[in-house]
Amino acid sequence: MRSSVVIVGAGISGLAAAWELSGAAGGPDEHTPRIEIIESATRVGGALTTTSFAGRTIDLGADGFLARRPEALTLIQELGLDDQLEDIDASGASIYLRGALYELPSGLVLGVPTNARDLRRVKGLSRSARRHLRRDQRMPRRLAVGEDASIGEIVRAKLGDELSYQFIEPMVGGIQAGRIDELSARSVFPALLEAARQGGSLTKALRPKGPANPGPQSAHSSSAPLFSTLLTGIGSLPVELERRLQQRGVVVRTGVGVSALRRTPSGTYPWEIDTPTTTTPANAVIMAAPANVTGRLLGPQGAGLRALEDVEFASASMVTFCVSSEDVTLPARGTGVLVPLKTPWSHEDTMMVTAITLLDRKWPHLRHEGEVLLRAHVGRIDDERANELDDDQLTERVTSELHVILGRFGPPSASMVQRWPRALPQYHVGHEQLVRSARATASELRVALAGMAYDGVGIPASIDSGRRAASDVEAMLA
Repeated sequence: MRSSVVIVGAGISGLAAAWELSGAAGGPDEHTPRIEIIESATRVGGALTTTSFAGRTIDLGADGFLARRPEALTLIQELGLDDQLEDIDASGASIYLRGALYELPSGLVLGVPTNARDLRRVKGLSRSARRHLRRDQRMPRRLAVGEDASIGEIVRAKLGDELSYQFIEPMVGGIQAGRIDELSARSVFPALLEAARQGGSLTKALRPKGPANPGPQSAHSSSAPLFSTLLTGIGSLPVELERRLQQRGVVVRTGVGVSALRRTPSGTYPWEIDTPTTTTPANAVIMAAPANVTGRLLGPQGAGLRALEDVEFASASMVTFCVSSEDVTLPARGTGVLVPLKTPWSHEDTMMVTAITLLDRKWPHLRHEGEVLLRAHVGRIDDERANELDDDQLTERVTSELHVILGRFGPPSASMVQRWPRALPQYHVGHEQLVRSARATASELRVALAGMAYDGVGIPASIDSGRRAASDVEAMLA
């Protein structure tokens, strides 16, 4: 009898799982199970989607992926989309400190300086901040860390508050719209935890020996481009995956929510997956839905799975602008600007913008003569102010802040707000143990877990998470 696998969730992880289960590059064979994907949204891809804006096709979620990890490139090659690849065309960034922009120096590891000389030209940092860095390299403070610690706990103890909050948090905290005092070093920045465990100078121990990002190291050389995208937008990747999966006979159901997962130990199939109108039997299940949804549906099966309901999610918003190049002043180099949290805006308020991305400086195919395309990012786990404003109010506020940050901005010829409520899972201290416990319980039930909440929030990590879940299910079925 042909096996049946149900995948709950059609984000990039769920689609990658289906691609792997259906034979990956080689395609299906006589051993390929029946595969059904169930997605509550009306389309596949989750936050990976595109739209038309100012005469261009732009992404509404991530606009590129880390190219020095192999997973996204491998999938793109398997789909035959190599001719759509485009490498990033600029590097570097600036940071807004004390009312001025400063170019970020080289030698940073996820925002952490590794040499005191790196900060000489960043005049927005105080002498005290520089002294803390020099002290770490000459007479480092002792710090004992266990199996996990927050990123903030480590960098504050070693480098002081100013470097931690004004320099490091804008970069590393932006990975998941989180706060360094809550984010797990083990899960988000494992190289930092290892450097802290070594004792001695944190910054010396962090001097690059390889990728600082979590996940498997890429076989690509260090001369390869750091980021890449698709000419048709990253949002076109899940659309193409859906098309190819349907050609293989994979059932893709959108606009349908899963109401229950029921175990049937005495039946032919150990699982039945209910929607409001159907029941699908399955030998195994891949949960590629958000962690809190997985926790709600599978929580009755064990405490390890029930704990997934407690994973927090941050909301984020983005405002994209097209503006005449004559009406905006940009940094001379780099692909964007970082803005520390709690940067003063008024007597009683702080700036909402946390970063600016210069989209057409990153990607050549987005360039139009005489125009600038940029995006402002708003929101962190503890900053929901954007939700209190409608789109027009948010656009007006962000426009005012960009005028101050950049020195000159607008009026824009076009603007667009994109909101992603509760979209970014927070890897708090102890997250790795939470994931390990959930997966152990799930595996006993013939369930695999995949998605951003488990193995990293980037596109390559999400693809890898889905494909590994598929491999786990293949082992279960065998």
